Amino acid sequence: MKRTIAAVLTALALASPALAEAPDTLVTILTAPEAQTQLMAMVLASQAAQQGATPHILLCGPAGDLALKEAPASATAPQPPMGMSPQGLLMKIMEIPGARVEVCAIYLPGRGAQPSILLDGVTVAKPADMAAAMIAPGARIASY
Repeated sequence: MKRTIAAVLTALALASPALAEAPDTLVTILTAPEAQTQLMAMVLASQAAQQGATPHILLCGPAGDLALKEAPASATAPQPPMGMSPQGLLMKIMEIPGARVEVCAIYLPGRGAQPSILLDGVTVAKPADMAAAMIAPGARIASY
């Protein structure tokens, strides 16, 4: 009995540091059309990066518009309380070493557009690579 308890306690002690560590990557999947939701997703991705997670952002549907060079006003208009826009914070996140920002593979074809309309540094997601990022050990997913 004492050996069993000691084995369980040892296993818990070894597992605890892994559970307490921050994730290596925060995969943020953003589809919401509302500027406030888009901005909050960027705020949380930025905060996670400040706490050690590498941001990997996938923009789909209306949220893909954040990645456009000619983005709509909803993406670029300053939001209270800090006067930051969703696209403005996205661009700051893109400066973080290792950060990745992608649009869904079907975003550009759905618009009948080419990658040249995207901000520099934004790429088109490859479904197999995105799926691998989502299930990678050390990844967490946030979806809005």
